[in-house]
Amino acid sequence: MSNQDLIEAEAEVMLEEKMNSDILRPLIEREVTPSSRKVSPTQQTGVIVGELIAISDEGQTPLVCYPDQPGTAAIAARTTIDLQGRHIGQQVVLMFEGNDLAKPIIMGVIQGKTGWPLDKQPNQVEVDADGERMIVSAKEQLVLRCGKASITLTKAGKVLIKGSYVLSRSSGVNRIKGGSVQLN
Repeated sequence: MSNQDLIEAEAEVMLEEKMNSDILRPLIEREVTPSSRKVSPTQQTGVIVGELIAISDEGQTPLVCYPDQPGTAAIAARTTIDLQGRHIGQQVVLMFEGNDLAKPIIMGVIQGKTGWPLDKQPNQVEVDADGERMIVSAKEQLVLRCGKASITLTKAGKVLIKGSYVLSRSSGVNRIKGGSVQLN
């Protein structure tokens, strides 16, 4: 390579560097202001404190409400922690997938505040199982249902057995007792 070729190659490199720096210079020197970092109304940066409203789908899908949420109905969220019925009504820390307000992720439960009072928890059924017996209790009514058959226990003491076919079988005495017994 001759000196002339070296000079021309250096000139090309310098020209290319100057062009690249001129292209990038406005981006490098641009002043970042709050207005240049606008987030659309459906996006959120940082964390928001919301409220755990319910847990549906057999305890798999938490429902939350939070400020500036899209719509007024509770929104299904994902979670990074193990949520339980006692957390319903408590404040939760939310982040958003891709900063999208419609995709909340529960990062934690705020400590120090209790959720719903135990006697006022909505849709709660108490189950006590010790390996030998299981007690299931409800405040107003307990219904076991399978297809067209059901057994209903009410707070007033009624036991309602319904089905297309009802069979009562006993190897010992089969008693029917009551203030009055009506057949058909």
